[in-house]
Amino acid sequence: MKKIIITGLFLWLFTVDSLAAEEKDKRAEYIKQNYAKYEYQIPMRDGVKLFTSVYVPYDTSQKYPMLMVRTPYRVSPYGVNQYKTKLGPHEDFEKEGFIFVFQDVRGKFMSEGKFVNMRPQNAYQKGGKAVDDATDAYDTIDWLVKNIANNNGKVGQWGVSYPGYYTSVSAINSHKALKAISPQAPIADWFFDDFHRNGAFVTPMAFIFFDRFDKKREGTHEAWPESSKLHTPDGYDFYKELGPLSNVNKKYFKGERPFWNELTEHPNYDKYWQDRNILPHLKNTKPATLVVGGWYDTEDLYGPLSTYSTMSQNNSKNNVSLVIGPWSHGQWNSSSGEKLGEADFGFDTSLWFQKNIHLNFFTHHLKGKKINPISKATIFETGSNRWRTFDRWPPKNTKYSKLYLSSNEKLTNKPLQGKGYSEYISDPNKPVPHTIKIGRGWDKPYMVEDQRFAARRPDVLVFNSEVADVDYTISGSIKIDLWVSTSQSAADFVVKLVDVFPGMDVNNDKVDQEKGNRHELVRWGSIRGRFRNSMSKPEPFVPGKPTKVSFELYDVLHTIKRGHKLQIQVQSSFFPFLDVNPQKYVDNIFNAKEEDFVKAEHRIYHDKNHQSQISFEVLKN
Repeated sequence: MKKIIITGLFLWLFTVDSLAAEEKDKRAEYIKQNYAKYEYQIPMRDGVKLFTSVYVPYDTSQKYPMLMVRTPYRVSPYGVNQYKTKLGPHEDFEKEGFIFVFQDVRGKFMSEGKFVNMRPQNAYQKGGKAVDDATDAYDTIDWLVKNIANNNGKVGQWGVSYPGYYTSVSAINSHKALKAISPQAPIADWFFDDFHRNGAFVTPMAFIFFDRFDKKREGTHEAWPESSKLHTPDGYDFYKELGPLSNVNKKYFKGERPFWNELTEHPNYDKYWQDRNILPHLKNTKPATLVVGGWYDTEDLYGPLSTYSTMSQNNSKNNVSLVIGPWSHGQWNSSSGEKLGEADFGFDTSLWFQKNIHLNFFTHHLKGKKINPISKATIFETGSNRWRTFDRWPPKNTKYSKLYLSSNEKLTNKPLQGKGYSEYISDPNKPVPHTIKIGRGWDKPYMVEDQRFAARRPDVLVFNSEVADVDYTISGSIKIDLWVSTSQSAADFVVKLVDVFPGMDVNNDKVDQEKGNRHELVRWGSIRGRFRNSMSKPEPFVPGKPTKVSFELYDVLHTIKRGHKLQIQVQSSFFPFLDVNPQKYVDNIFNAKEEDFVKAEHRIYHDKNHQSQISFEVLKN
């Protein structure tokens, strides 16, 4: 019987894979049958030429708008007889009909010029032939509308992650033909986006990304460079054996990753990083804008939230909308969006977005098709697993709520009167893992992972609310105010917001064997303690002195259902996703030595004069 079951499972998996491959082949065949591919070297105002692939519908009975992606990740395959297997975010885009444009950005792959990471956007201040990413977008659009046959004079642009950033900057002094943009998981300020979490360094993301992306090039090229060969797939062991961050250059990069070198020379939020923050430039956005992000995007959630907030608050046209779904990085374009790890959202949320919002947004603004108006904020409510719409984000109709960390692992809604603290030993040699999974970088489903593995460690503090007797929905950011002390001079603090499921589901009157008592991660955040007062001017702790540390967790829209509990976990490492704090203060953590990494006793105070707490907004309906 067991053999029959296994054989049946194999046949089912084989059938599913075969059907997926067949659908992919049909899509690729449709593109070849309906689109002609062209390649151009488009000149910029300073003479540099950018490699651009253009796919034009064979059908010339109508004029088409252009839909463009500008990317540092290459526009392969190269050659007019070599076709992409998908042109739009979803196959409906190809069937709808657009002129699809893909461009290697300045200094990458087949484009000329020098690449600069998050190039400062100041060409409009310098004038003349000065260039930046915004002027390259402008010059590209200007050339396209003048030279590509059968276009209707309207251009849309979209992209995910770094291409999302290139989409955002196209709105700076934008070309009049640019009518609609969709920055998706866009980088906004790299100090706070991918590579730091309130100053704590995201080691595997930076190491893995810059290993290939940051290699120097000699002339144009079509292929990605090779990455370093790592001796183990276990990221926890690998980065632990790596030791201080200074060993990255000694053992692997050998000084041959220019941006890595610059990054390590600027550990604080100084002018170097401030110049690479595009948010101050995102004012008076003229194109209709659809900002997209995912609640479980461990790479770029700061970007879409900040981009939407900045664009909508600095714009009189009221033309900026936001969509946030239950997705990991780019999942809204690459998978069904029904599940992420152990979290099940009940239906295909990605397809819902593509069918109801994404395509409609571009056909409306680029083709003039009538659609139902897109709400200013279309947000997926986790916990209840449903879409909600609001006239702004975060929503207005809320009430303020506060919970205090107290003794006996409790969260209470009443201010504390007595004295007390909770303490733990933080050991850099045995950091708290950020996930139970084995991987050299980060596991996307860790963002919804069961947190019992961490709660059972002695260096993780746990605080539980009472069991909820009614559903309540947390909306917007969560503010953290901790009163802390350390026996050393430096420390990180990581706070996790956890939804604790009951063993017996009171909402369904049954025991859920798979999810019973599940501790599902809703949101986490951290702060490098040296930055508690300023990201630009770090300072050590005074050993043993109670000190207030405040920061925010990224936004949520999450329902704690009746029968569930809200839990807060506090710890001082999140490894290897975040680098280990030495806990002995050093001026530049990238220069820390082995002897700087020391054990420390950390205390979280919860007494009348030091009320550690979390606060958030709850929807009124």
